Amino acid sequence: MGGTGDRGEDRRNAPAADREGRGDVARRPFALSASFDYVLRHSARSRHLRITIDSDLGLVVSVPLATRRGWAHPEARIDAFLRDRERWVRRHLDRLARERAELAARGGLTDGASVRYRGELHRLRIASASAARSAVARIVTPTGFELQVALARRDRERVDRVLESWFREQARLAIDATVADHAAALDVRPVAIALRDPRSRWGSASRQGRVMLSWRLVLAPPEALETVVVHELAHLRVFGHGPRFWSLVASRRPDHLVWRRWLRTHSLELHGALMPPTTMEVDASAG
Repeated sequence: MGGTGDRGEDRRNAPAADREGRGDVARRPFALSASFDYVLRHSARSRHLRITIDSDLGLVVSVPLATRRGWAHPEARIDAFLRDRERWVRRHLDRLARERAELAARGGLTDGASVRYRGELHRLRIASASAARSAVARIVTPTGFELQVALARRDRERVDRVLESWFREQARLAIDATVADHAAALDVRPVAIALRDPRSRWGSASRQGRVMLSWRLVLAPPEALETVVVHELAHLRVFGHGPRFWSLVASRRPDHLVWRRWLRTHSLELHGALMPPTTMEVDASAG
């Protein structure tokens, strides 16, 4: 299920071309009614022109490699495409700016900052501990939810890793329980369920019965996590997104459109948790 390639630690600060593995990147200005910069990416995977909003790079235009017929000099096609979608570009760049500001306002991973878990904002309460291992506990208070993080000495500078480890544990529990709830009803038996931190999707399924899901789904409401799990399990029965597939998904989550929309809306926030944000899953394409 689309969402926002793997984003391992060794790739987080890599140039866009290396991080994505999708070809050369060049930056050039493009003028609409006001001046916009965009990053031009020549991609071996691209079969058509596509624009995305990347939280690191801003506006990104992906085109096929210059060796493909008709793409040696794509500037005129790009200009026309962007001019036709000026409102889309403005709307999503404005949204990116707003969400960046909101993430910054939450205070990062410091005591008193906020992070989302199971769809709800939780206040972080971080304190040093004498224990050999760090621990995280979820607490309900009269004013809301808290995640109390007790940091062992060795983890004093690694709050992000402590939280990610705890979130992954909670994600495994939630996802395994959700698979157990739906697999039999969908008449599927996944061979393996892997948790990853993908950049461009919330999950995937292979014809061999392997399912991959993002651990970050545990940050979303349980209904959103369940929607993605059902989506990928349904792919073990039906590959592709035709009427039969969507009927299968709706048989288990009739409100799946609501939660797919929620994930699109909160994509930057969830992928920005515990680290600098990366790509928003918004794009416009042309054949």
